[in-house]
Amino acid sequence: MAWLLADVRPPAPDRCPLGLLPTASRCCPAGEREDHGLCIGNAVGCPQNMSMKNVAGSEQCAAVAQRINIAGGTITLAPADWETEGLFAPRTITVHAFTIDNIEYTWGRYSDCIAAHQCDPNILAFPAAPPEAGTPITNIAPQKAAALCGAAGGRLPSGDEWIFAAAGTEGRRFPWGSTGLVCRRAAFGLAHGPCAHGANSPELAGSRPDGATPEGTLDLAGNVAEWTVEPQGHLARGGSFLSTVAGQLKTWASEAANGPSSHIGFRCVYDRN
Repeated sequence: MAWLLADVRPPAPDRCPLGLLPTASRCCPAGEREDHGLCIGNAVGCPQNMSMKNVAGSEQCAAVAQRINIAGGTITLAPADWETEGLFAPRTITVHAFTIDNIEYTWGRYSDCIAAHQCDPNILAFPAAPPEAGTPITNIAPQKAAALCGAAGGRLPSGDEWIFAAAGTEGRRFPWGSTGLVCRRAAFGLAHGPCAHGANSPELAGSRPDGATPEGTLDLAGNVAEWTVEPQGHLARGGSFLSTVAGQLKTWASEAANGPSSHIGFRCVYDRN
């Protein structure tokens, strides 16, 4: 009987997309290995939505940021399940058309911006251990995140804009739809399960194409929570690699953060005339 029970256990969750291989807590490109939460070594291939980038003699994979147009509109949000009752009040959101980055702002983008003399290198210091070019910037105050967006002609999104990009006019529970929270769609539960254990940093930005919105925006659930501008100040939205339950990853989920954190990053939006 014990043998039969072991034989029918469900398989481990399929948490890495095509082109990336599972390690203890990360999904790394072929040819790389995980070391203290980083994917290191020379990548020998990248997923379709990423390109090879040479960083200090090391071949790394990184997604290329693109801008996604979001049509304005109105949605009404209301608790639709037991996980969200009492977490937010029903309300109607109306936004004008805007443009949003398809991925979170990465270390590689910051490095390229400095090299092009478009970003002040004093805005943010690089960590002692060189970060992966394709991973999101974290441990950044919202004011400094706003400065980096400003260098690109953008700004941090308002809370309503962020929700609208994630939920769409149909008010989706998750960026991709209202069901199907699985490890291949969102980088969540990587520190203490259910998708992995031991993670202390996010995945490569854009590493979950199966979790894209219909418009093509990636990682609006999981990986890093993202700074937004709210009437009461700044909030972090979308959940992160530390999130463990669905309620933390819903399109309307948020957390009140006191300042920079290893699980909070950002992405930029741009006004449309």
